[in-house]
Amino acid sequence: MAEVQFQPVKSADRTLEILEVLADSPERIGLGDLARRLSIPKSSLHGILRTMVRRGWVETDESGLLFGLGVRSLLVGASYVERDDAVARTQPLLDWLNSQVDETAHLGRLDGTDVVYLAKRESRHPLRLYSAIGRRLPAHATALGKALLAARDDAEVADLLPAKLATLTPNTIDRRDGLLAELDRIRAAGYAVDREESSEGIRCFAVSLRTSHPPVDAVSVSAPVLRLDTRIEQRIIDALGQANERLLSPGA
Repeated sequence: MAEVQFQPVKSADRTLEILEVLADSPERIGLGDLARRLSIPKSSLHGILRTMVRRGWVETDESGLLFGLGVRSLLVGASYVERDDAVARTQPLLDWLNSQVDETAHLGRLDGTDVVYLAKRESRHPLRLYSAIGRRLPAHATALGKALLAARDDAEVADLLPAKLATLTPNTIDRRDGLLAELDRIRAAGYAVDREESSEGIRCFAVSLRTSHPPVDAVSVSAPVLRLDTRIEQRIIDALGQANERLLSPGA
């Protein structure tokens, strides 16, 4: 018997597309712009948006012409993080990493071609990386993402990567051959390094967590390059080298 091809429910599909576009936008979007981006007729889009505004998933400005995410989106996103098993399991590990090096520690998850930040511990230093839970960055431009890509073979990486690698800083690796060479170095070293590739002035070190195969989560430590020297970098690398053992054996 032939398998029936899945056909998404159009209204549900459109609603989710709206949320995804609004989540990716740094500012509110007008109806016409949103309609063009999603290829949805204005009349249909307006009806969906009015429903989403009424339910609190979308908000408008005073004019009612610009749309952004509503508080209901925040509540659902926060609930996801609060109920995620990996986030709960890695809380002690993030506390330990932060205490060992007094720099910002993150938990990130591979989601398609991006890494999403799920948890963090801030450094006490006034000069530090400022980040937000839920932030997305291209995997190839971050230590977290590169650590997770390196846990896959080159064919898998090629399937995951977008056709064009985004450039976030002058240091971002934007060529596939350069990235594959970098992933080979990561496999040999056992950890990944972001050399000001996602944010100028910040260096980041990361390892993937062996909680699944292939791994989808990784932890990192980030610090301003002005504060780093060989001794501090080695302390960060040594701490990350113990991450999996401490996660799997909390008493270690």
